[in-house]
Amino acid sequence: MDYIVIKCGGSIVDQLSPSFYKNVIELQEQKQVQPIIVHGGGPMISTRLKQMNVATRFVNGLRVTTKEVLDVVEMVLSGSVNKQMVRALLQQGGQAMGLSGIDGHLLHAKPITDTNKYGFVGEVEHVNVTFLKNIIAHDYIPIISPIAIGEQNQRYNINADLAAAAIAQALHANLCFISDIPGILVDKNGQKRPLHETTKKQIESLIASNIIYGGMIPKVQAALTALEQGAPCVAILDGMKTNSLTDFIAGKQVGTSIQLEEVSHVY
Repeated sequence: MDYIVIKCGGSIVDQLSPSFYKNVIELQEQKQVQPIIVHGGGPMISTRLKQMNVATRFVNGLRVTTKEVLDVVEMVLSGSVNKQMVRALLQQGGQAMGLSGIDGHLLHAKPITDTNKYGFVGEVEHVNVTFLKNIIAHDYIPIISPIAIGEQNQRYNINADLAAAAIAQALHANLCFISDIPGILVDKNGQKRPLHETTKKQIESLIASNIIYGGMIPKVQAALTALEQGAPCVAILDGMKTNSLTDFIAGKQVGTSIQLEEVSHVY
């Protein structure tokens, strides 16, 4: 079976149209490709933390996660955001199962190196592929929030891009980052145009020249890690564009496709 891991950023979850979820179901039912959705929820987390008067800050793009912050992160990600997406897929006739990385020890994590700086932020060490495949065997589409479990049952907040990459690595699956932009944008004759194909070398150059910056950096770094660990293909797609997922599976030129080796660049 072919798998595709679909990572939906928190900034786009509320904007995803019914056609997106129809495409996900179509992948499973007509294209014989099993989708697995991993989602973030950063803006919703920030809003809820503010409502609850819980201080929050970021270091190098990662949310510093104290125990108090972690409680809110888990509540938002594994609760409201996850179930919102499950309902949306059910409404289009699909079978969805919402879960977090804690359920069935799906995502086992260890703390990232500098715990004093970041708190309970982790990185995935192991994906319970057997558990995931058992869910898929019953025709469910997993929708996963990136909260993981570690030693002594410690919870960890995982960057959703990195969680999706870890799952893609474990399944040797294609990985799609669903965003609200048409891919990595570069200047072409005074206009911002999507870079349809790129490589590790070019991405490093674009980061150095500040063309790739902010939240796009961990995204492309996760893409490269997934490729290096066995994911066949990684793409950044525009979730606002109808049929972007099915067009990608069909081999059409959509979004930005990322590879390790040199390719001919098309603008």
